[in-house]
Amino acid sequence: MKKLYFGHPVSVYGVESETKLLGIIEREFRGWEVENPNQQKHQDGYQLWKRNTGRGMDYYFREVLPKCDGGIFLPFKDGKWGAGVFGECEFLRRNTKPTWEITHNGVISLIIFWEPVQKRVLSVEETRARVYSPNGKILVY
Repeated sequence: MKKLYFGHPVSVYGVESETKLLGIIEREFRGWEVENPNQQKHQDGYQLWKRNTGRGMDYYFREVLPKCDGGIFLPFKDGKWGAGVFGECEFLRRNTKPTWEITHNGVISLIIFWEPVQKRVLSVEETRARVYSPNGKILVY
């Protein structure tokens, strides 16, 4: 079975819209297993890599994404892409894997032209400001 990575902001983890979008993805991508980073095994893997290497995101780039056959990615509601989600999508594209964008309304489109996506990417600092409150808690999106 092919594996489809679902890249999305951590501010969507565990909220109703994540459940709704997962249902749409599973319906539209029959025959694909959805790899959701919002799982304890991935949170543990991220923390382990962060502790051992100082780079938690390397867990996804070295352990998770290479095992995926494609990816579907959720930008923020205004269409801007978080730095991490963009990096994950870019990784799969560089490895000639198909990538799709999904909106918060569940509209899915194949990413054919990369330049329009690149123009909507936030910096790491801008992404963090959208995802985390000043005291470090995740903002629910």
